[in-house]
Amino acid sequence: MNATKITTQISNAANLLNIKKWDYGASFSSDFSVQVDKGEAKQLKASQKQVITLRVWNKLNLVGITTTSDLSETGIRKALNQANIAANFGNKNEITDFSPLAKDPIQVKETDKKSPLGIKKLLKILREAELKLLDSHEAIKSIPYNGLSESFYERIYANSDGALRNYSKSQAALYLYARAEEEDKKPRSSGSVKVAYGVDDIDIESCIKEASRKTIAHLNYSSIKTGKYLICLAPEAFLTMMNAFSSMFNARSIIDGVSLSNKNSIGEILSIPALNIYDDGLNERNISSAPFDGEGTPTKKISLINKGKLENFLHSESTAKVFKTKPTGHAGLGSKVSVSPDWLVVERSTECSELNKSLDHSKYEGEYVYIEELNAIHAGVRASQGSFSLPFEGWLYKNGRKCSIESATVAGDIKYLLSNIINIEKEEEVTTSGISPHIWINELSITGDE
Repeated sequence: MNATKITTQISNAANLLNIKKWDYGASFSSDFSVQVDKGEAKQLKASQKQVITLRVWNKLNLVGITTTSDLSETGIRKALNQANIAANFGNKNEITDFSPLAKDPIQVKETDKKSPLGIKKLLKILREAELKLLDSHEAIKSIPYNGLSESFYERIYANSDGALRNYSKSQAALYLYARAEEEDKKPRSSGSVKVAYGVDDIDIESCIKEASRKTIAHLNYSSIKTGKYLICLAPEAFLTMMNAFSSMFNARSIIDGVSLSNKNSIGEILSIPALNIYDDGLNERNISSAPFDGEGTPTKKISLINKGKLENFLHSESTAKVFKTKPTGHAGLGSKVSVSPDWLVVERSTECSELNKSLDHSKYEGEYVYIEELNAIHAGVRASQGSFSLPFEGWLYKNGRKCSIESATVAGDIKYLLSNIINIEKEEEVTTSGISPHIWINELSITGDE
């Protein structure tokens, strides 16, 4: 879509309605996805979407908002009029404005945009991947969850003050989740996910091998005794935990009273001096990077925890105004704007002399629990209280041997977890949600079947 043409249409319609102040965010996408079941097509989907979210400010500077998929002159005029009417019911206690950074330069990451392969080609590739995974081990009986998708999209932001920016990109994803069964044993499952800018860039063989290896490894399982254990969190598991408790860094959550932090928490010690956490949406390894947020604020790298101390909050325009600072590029678009992290990067700081560096998940032969994946996040996390109780997939390591854990739950408090980190391994891994090394926790409670 032509960003300048759409903006001109909206500007002309606003002038006809005597609307002086407005902004909009637009999303245009073409999506293709397939799923299979033992070689047969289970679901084939292709769609094109176009959505514009319009905000209008009335003479009292109150905001009204509406969305539309009708990009005709009539459709846009109706949407502006509806948003103008809605502005009469805007929130008088929190005045939203344009981001002061909406016209600042942005960094658009140059990527090789792909062309659609189409449903038939996607189906062929996924069928072959499913067959290879089924043939990789006699115990793998089915691939109940699988999918291959490709998306092509464009995002636009513009306002009546002259801001106009857009970007476009392509993205593809493959997921394979296998189910293994053996006689007199419970079925066991695991999987793998790979993302890239295009389907041709996905390492399909690696996804198949990883899904097979992880699934088969879980066949050797046993129960675990309830107690406290030395814990090693896989990179994906630690990032899942930090995203679940990202309200600690979220200025919107603080204002709403649903965060462990408060307005004066900057500088508070959250963890050991060896821990650094950044939000780095423009990281070159982030396939889903966006150069600006819903309000047009440029995306940038921001330090959240620096040497164990809380260093920054994530802000929209309205929360930044309350905190007397600048927006950070983490806002959605709405009358009450949401705030969320982009892509977390966890690293070991230079203040790492007190770490127990002998704890290495590839070498350590003592007893510990390795947590690979955390589940039921929405049900098991109470972010405003800091507590969690989560089922997980993982292994019990003992005397140099590992055994998959049949069924167990890990419970604790996020501040306890962060302050009881005893090692941050040097090697970092790229996941679908960020970058992190393996993190060792001194002791967490595990509830098992014994």
